[in-house]
Amino acid sequence: MLLENLNNQILKCEKCALCKTRKNVVPGEGSSKAKIMFIGEGPGKNEDEQGRPFIGAAGKLLDELIALIGLTREDIYIANVVKCRPPQNRDPLPEEVEKCRPWLDQQIEIIKPKLIVLLGRHSMDRFLPNQKISLDHGKPKRKNGQVYFPIYHPAAALYRNGLLEDLQRDFKKIPRVLEIMKKDRAVNNKEERAKQTDLGI
Repeated sequence: MLLENLNNQILKCEKCALCKTRKNVVPGEGSSKAKIMFIGEGPGKNEDEQGRPFIGAAGKLLDELIALIGLTREDIYIANVVKCRPPQNRDPLPEEVEKCRPWLDQQIEIIKPKLIVLLGRHSMDRFLPNQKISLDHGKPKRKNGQVYFPIYHPAAALYRNGLLEDLQRDFKKIPRVLEIMKKDRAVNNKEERAKQTDLGI
């Protein structure tokens, strides 16, 4: 109910200029009790038309990757850094990301995912700035008590040869990451929790 109420608020958002060019807001979809949350960059043309995340070619690939680890969309939650499509699929502007920041933060707070999978560089920049997706994909990191797992965006694998194998390999690590997290005792010291650390996989 909390998530549904929040998403209904997001549907009415007019905090930035994207509200003038969008057809539909795309809050996100999936289970409010998901252990894994996937966060992409922003809606594309198909998503803008239907108001649902990841339903184009990249979405089909994402569904296949999720099935690769024995899950479905009903088991996870999918959202984006920005909730409205940037015109011509351009990169989201910093001010647009900032205006959407509270919405995404509240979704994370309600869902409380154990693992957040960051799809692509824009999503990674939002949570793990100053890192490179080409170097840090497939490497889970704990920051402020939350575990993030940066991987390539499915759309990138559709257009760049060789990335699909990397993406499949990283996806297959997800169950192992969750297993390590289960064994890994929570750090109680606030100073230690604030640090960014690798989980060593």
